[in-house]
Amino acid sequence: MTIKGKVAIITGASSGIGYATALALSKAGAKVAAGARRTDRLESLQSEIAKNGGEVFIQRLDVTKKQECDAFVDAVIKKWGTVDILINNAGLMPLSFFKNLKVDEWDRMIDVNIKGVLYCTAAVITHMINKKSGHIINISSVAGRTVFPAGSVYCATKHAVVAFSEGLRQEVSQRANIRVTCIEPGVVATELLNTITDKSLEKYVQTTKQQEAQQLQSEDIANAILFAVQAPDHVSVNEILIRPTTQER
Repeated sequence: MTIKGKVAIITGASSGIGYATALALSKAGAKVAAGARRTDRLESLQSEIAKNGGEVFIQRLDVTKKQECDAFVDAVIKKWGTVDILINNAGLMPLSFFKNLKVDEWDRMIDVNIKGVLYCTAAVITHMINKKSGHIINISSVAGRTVFPAGSVYCATKHAVVAFSEGLRQEVSQRANIRVTCIEPGVVATELLNTITDKSLEKYVQTTKQQEAQQLQSEDIANAILFAVQAPDHVSVNEILIRPTTQER
């Protein structure tokens, strides 16, 4: 199915998977609405898409604030009349051992990784139900299937995204023709490691950065998203688990 002319909203679009996905969907003909907190990065994305002849809308977006999520969606509908695809990509991964009590980081992860997904989905769901079409893509992680030391809270947030995605699918796919896809990447070479402040994980961070050549690239995840959104209307790709070939768990 072609997505030419479709309107796609992407959160966390200022870098990594979100940035790459915005470029990929634009090249496929979609109109891209990109939201993130770092507006300078959004402006670079806007310039790159416009240079390639694509249509793009950018706006500062903090997904932890419901009013900003609502305002962003309202602005997109005002500009293009509809929203066809929502990609809930914004996320944080400040891994830490629970005993170190990084409470502020737990709160931030819950706000971005869970509440942000709920708020942005809430902002589009009535519109999609009313028009009886749409596609919601939630970016979870392999951490939404497995649990590991120093990842207890992060894994909990990503397990929540997986559970929410399946529950939402059961509610709206058959009744309102809204497809729901959960993307679960393994290790991807992005900025996520930069959010880790737990000193006991310094060796892990350094080792992981040194292995970047073996990791997935943001473009790999963008291609997986493109596969899901370009599936025929009668096909609902519910889950995509994608790991580097060298990743064991």
